[in-house]
Amino acid sequence: MKRAWLLLALLAGACVQAPTRPPPADVVFDIAGRLAARYAEESFSGGFTWRHAGASDDMLITSPLGQGVARIERDAGSVVLTTAEPREYRAADAESLTEQVLGFRLPLAGLADWVRGAPSPGSPAQEERDEKGRLKSLSQAGWRIEYQDYAGERPSRLRLAYPGIELRLAITQWN
Repeated sequence: MKRAWLLLALLAGACVQAPTRPPPADVVFDIAGRLAARYAEESFSGGFTWRHAGASDDMLITSPLGQGVARIERDAGSVVLTTAEPREYRAADAESLTEQVLGFRLPLAGLADWVRGAPSPGSPAQEERDEKGRLKSLSQAGWRIEYQDYAGERPSRLRLAYPGIELRLAITQWN
């Protein structure tokens, strides 16, 4: 039932608005690309834009046609997920919130480091590097991250696996 609203939102063409407020002064990166998720018997593909700052995140997940499906906003104290209906959900962390609302875990905290080709500090990790010293694979916090392609020194295609979940990211724009 929880996943049914997601499919309904895609079909209805509802739209979550893109961020309109100015970027925080401590922006670390601003990326865009495509996202594919497989979990249980469900799957989803679409796009994303993500602004990561030191103490906050703002991610918009869109359908393949560009309609907003979900917006995730994290600050130092909580995470808010707004759906296309619009409904608002809150939790202390992104992983439990996205699993509850979307049906799959989105590891926002670790992902901020992983998309930059680095393990997250403070958690044990197993790394495999290529001949240029870039990560080929990383195992951390229960996730296995495979770096499938790079654009220069920046990762451009990643595959993330967690028991019962597979996420694929294709990063097409770095700012």
